[in-house]
Amino acid sequence: MALPIYQIDAFTQQRYSGNPAAVVPLQSWLSDEQMLNIAAENNLAETAFIVPAKTDVDFELKWFTPAIEIDLCGHATLATAFTLFEHLNFVGEEIRFSTRSGVLIVRRDGDALTMDFPARAPEDKPLPSEVLSALGLESVRYSGLSRDWLIEVEDEATVANLDFDCNELAKATKTAVIITARGDNCDFVSRFFAPEFGVDEDPVTGSAHCTLTPYWANVLDKTELEARQISRRGGDLQCRLEGDRVFMTGHAVTYLVGSIEI
Repeated sequence: MALPIYQIDAFTQQRYSGNPAAVVPLQSWLSDEQMLNIAAENNLAETAFIVPAKTDVDFELKWFTPAIEIDLCGHATLATAFTLFEHLNFVGEEIRFSTRSGVLIVRRDGDALTMDFPARAPEDKPLPSEVLSALGLESVRYSGLSRDWLIEVEDEATVANLDFDCNELAKATKTAVIITARGDNCDFVSRFFAPEFGVDEDPVTGSAHCTLTPYWANVLDKTELEARQISRRGGDLQCRLEGDRVFMTGHAVTYLVGSIEI
């Protein structure tokens, strides 16, 4: 059986940058094993699967890394909405997705898309010495935990030049790790590591900004923030905190349109 597949570069206006995600539209759910096999074969940070919903939302949405199903993914949600608007003739200005993290809404915003996600502020927590060592750091400015570790370091250069050991990090924590600092040319920069989930470094991580945005909104005393994830591919987000919601605006471009056999 052939299934359509789209590969979209999210949080960028330039092909070959941002974060690539695969999107597989379905009429009904495959088994979790089949979806995990497809995600592993794609070997991208995330593959998104959607089916038409029978409730007051438009689609049900699931995300898989090459190793597991995850509870929230920003770039693959952006890629899915872009696919629906640009390739599948979705009519309307917003798309409502039912997910493991509740209802997520993506709206047209000029030539960009804005996602409405839950805020996940970190709670202060000391960083285990094993994690510090695996990251090659001697000290940090802040550490806290939400779904992921959030670690603030001295400056952008420290984030950019981080020399870490993926194998040691996977041994040190079963939790993904966000490294962040004030940006030289934006409000804050970050990198994201999740080797335990089959993603050594994620190029641009929307879900991480559910934690980064409330953290930096508090530190900088502002609710509208410009962010850049400084992975090798890199990507840009405009973030806004409104109560317990984070709004993330970004662009996307198409890389591949094709089909897969299952």
